[in-house]
Amino acid sequence: LQGRESTLAVTLDAMAYHTACVASGAARALIMADMPFGTSQVSPRETFAHAAQLMAAGAHMVKLEGGAAMAETIAFLTERGIPVCAHIGLTPQSVHQMGGYRVQGKSEQDAQRLLQDAQAVAQAGAGMVLLEAVPAALAAQVTAQLKVPTIGIGAGAGCSGQVLVLHDMLDIYPGKKARFVKNYMQGAGSIAAAIVNYVCEVKSGAFPAKEHSF
Repeated sequence: LQGRESTLAVTLDAMAYHTACVASGAARALIMADMPFGTSQVSPRETFAHAAQLMAAGAHMVKLEGGAAMAETIAFLTERGIPVCAHIGLTPQSVHQMGGYRVQGKSEQDAQRLLQDAQAVAQAGAGMVLLEAVPAALAAQVTAQLKVPTIGIGAGAGCSGQVLVLHDMLDIYPGKKARFVKNYMQGAGSIAAAIVNYVCEVKSGAFPAKEHSF
């Protein structure tokens, strides 16, 4: 949307602004605000201050990236009334460390590490776990082992729920699309119709299909 190649430049003030905009128009939806790069990779106390700014803007939950290494921070936030969604698998804020946007958990060792991350964040109090770019079978295994819901993006149909980036599913972004993206504007008469089609396909299990999974 901003013409950038990654999410690394997003600021806390910008995220708070967008959160407030969404909150002003969303009557029933759970509003989850992403914690920008640099706002959760600090001490738990500093992270709480950043998360509190997003909650004050209208968020009902914050999402932070990272697995077992973030367990202490997740516990600190949840113990103080801030619901947390933990984002594991492909974490876009670590894209340079990961060597690009690559599927995570393909080897047995990496799969075990991801399973451990999922258990660690859930035990720390995460109310939801987002799995990105993870083999479908592994994501289904994670979902079966956790008592909290999982949300998949490029993680197969075995997750509790699904999410796509709006500008990807509406074919607004001009760049190369990830394998797990489906263009819902194709054949739709309006943006509203495209979103309704997406919701229907997720509920029916038609999306994601095998061609959208790893």
